[in-house]
Amino acid sequence: MSTSLSTSGSASSGRPPIADAGPLALCAREPRVPAERLVAEMVPPPRFDSVRFDTYDPDPDQPSQTEAVSVLSGFAAGLGGAHASGAAKRRWFSKKPTASTGPRGVYLDGGYGVGKTHLLASLWHATPAEPALKAFGTFVELTNLVGALGFQQTVQTLGGHRLLCIDEFELDDPGDTVLVSSLLRRLVEQGVALAATSNTLPGKLGEGRFAAADFLREIQGLSAHFRPLRIDGQDYRHRGLPEAPAPYSDEQVTKAAYATPGASLDDFPGLLEHLAKVHPSRYGALTDGIAAVCLTDVGPVPDQSTALRLVVLADRLYDREIPVLASGVPFDRLFSEEMLNGGYRKKYFRAISRLTALARDAKPLVSQ
Repeated sequence: MSTSLSTSGSASSGRPPIADAGPLALCAREPRVPAERLVAEMVPPPRFDSVRFDTYDPDPDQPSQTEAVSVLSGFAAGLGGAHASGAAKRRWFSKKPTASTGPRGVYLDGGYGVGKTHLLASLWHATPAEPALKAFGTFVELTNLVGALGFQQTVQTLGGHRLLCIDEFELDDPGDTVLVSSLLRRLVEQGVALAATSNTLPGKLGEGRFAAADFLREIQGLSAHFRPLRIDGQDYRHRGLPEAPAPYSDEQVTKAAYATPGASLDDFPGLLEHLAKVHPSRYGALTDGIAAVCLTDVGPVPDQSTALRLVVLADRLYDREIPVLASGVPFDRLFSEEMLNGGYRKKYFRAISRLTALARDAKPLVSQ
């Protein structure tokens, strides 16, 4: 994979560089990602590389969180028996799917920031199988993998796995939902255990029950393979923590970009235009080697297609723990009321939550 590390040029007059070299520019990068990298990177992202069940901090006021740890620990231990590939080999002779003795999947149902991804990654780590036999990725990354490899090759690639974890399962695109449901059906037939999460809107009465019902209905024919596991609680990213800092000035952001080794500096409208030229499956590679993302002139996103691309970038930045320093409008004003009340609202709320957390992480860059 070749990733351009071109920078965006010198600073404007009157604003001399603070470091020996100017910051990088995401807009100058056009990464090319081979399919084998997509497969190799199906592991918990850096933010969740070291998490385990015993590092999860349950809210004492939410017993469902403690229960989730217990249930998932038992689920992981139960995957230590016969390997999935063994079931697949037996079917070469019987030509019949292996009968299931119970749910081979779990669906983590809850709102934003209750630790579902932490628990999902902990399940991946706790499952007794070598990393090459476990896969972890977002719903978008899984659809990108099918696009890169083709459906049959994806089935062959993942069919020998013991566990597939799908984070942020999305139900708002009927075509992708049918595609992934078909893929999961084939993988279940080969003995692969499944685990999935998705988000529900904060503050909605009965949010978890409705989300679970939607999920089980949309994965047609697979509902019997999933046990819904409810996780209550408030967004831990804002629990007992200060509010995210207000946006800074263009001058502060630019100065911090030049002072921070490995930082990128981009004009927000220009970055949005550039994202339209890069396939979302490459957004992770777009951030390779970036220590911090600095954005000037942040403003409301103009349309839904642009907004959805920004959501994917926000996910990749959050996964990689890359701070985001910005000038312009606050991140909770990126999306219009129409967007926040529309069919993709779950994605937009997730992006706001994650960008807010990354903005908080970037605060020390201004004071250095």
